[in-house]
Amino acid sequence: MARFVLRRVVLLFAVLFAVTFLGFSAMNLLGDPLVNVVGVLAELDCEGIEAGLVEDTTVDAASRDCDTVAAAKAQYHLDRAVPVRYVLWLGDMATGDFGTSFQNDQPVSQVIREKLPETLILLVMAQIVSLGVAIPWGVIAAYRANRAFDRGSTVASFGLLSVPNFALGVVLLYLLALRWQVFPSAYESDNLGGLVYSMVLPALTLGLPLAASYQRLLRTDLITTLQEDFVHMARAKGLPPLRIMFRHALRPSLFSVVTVFGVSTGALIGGSLVVEQIFGIPGIGREIVTAVIRDDFPVVLAIVMLVAVTFVVINFLVDLFYSWLDPRVRAR
Repeated sequence: MARFVLRRVVLLFAVLFAVTFLGFSAMNLLGDPLVNVVGVLAELDCEGIEAGLVEDTTVDAASRDCDTVAAAKAQYHLDRAVPVRYVLWLGDMATGDFGTSFQNDQPVSQVIREKLPETLILLVMAQIVSLGVAIPWGVIAAYRANRAFDRGSTVASFGLLSVPNFALGVVLLYLLALRWQVFPSAYESDNLGGLVYSMVLPALTLGLPLAASYQRLLRTDLITTLQEDFVHMARAKGLPPLRIMFRHALRPSLFSVVTVFGVSTGALIGGSLVVEQIFGIPGIGREIVTAVIRDDFPVVLAIVMLVAVTFVVINFLVDLFYSWLDPRVRAR
């Protein structure tokens, strides 16, 4: 078990390094961070000014502008090579220093503290919805395989999988909030109860398509498991069908669902970018969209790092849980 955990930890850090380095390099090579700090001053030909190639009437003002540009470069390490800047940035991130927003000089760590709780609540509620719907749905469909309920489930699951998040969100918002007024149409944060209640529709928007995916996997695996010899032996002993299903068949049928659970974290985070916009949730997804539009590099990089760490850690925990479900995995 210790060797299995060690291999996964090494893989975890390797993935984090690859994701953060590629993200940092892309943000610095595809755009000029200096433009977002000093504006059009970044386009000054300071080397030409220092060499005396600028008219005398503009030398003093241009020199002062060049001093501003030089100070900004030194402050944000923009006078260093990209690999060096990456190491410095990673060191700051390791100490909890996420930098300062280019747009409002607000610490990025403060931005994350303000926006992260809403997104975490949304993602957790979406996974609860997906598993809470998928497990009983998949069990009943497998128990009644090839019957009317199972055929209807197939149609419903493919329908949910084919509908984009934004379309499903608009439909749910119109029906359950505007027309029938079951849930609020706007985000509320006055208290925890109101916050959770206003998150139900966004969680359904993210969780229902995922529930359809889980249901298809669980149904298929359960049907296969129910044909195994140990299940036939349990039936021969006269055990009740529900005990056979939940005590003997369900656990070994969860392998695919557990695997997809970890991978789906990235899909949920990506889906939250759209869902938070539709329902007006001031979360991380909405903030990164705004930061990308404004070319606010420190905010974008910090959120990318946060998403990468979350995704990798969740998949690491899923690997450990998977090894508990099937001890043979540890030997691989």
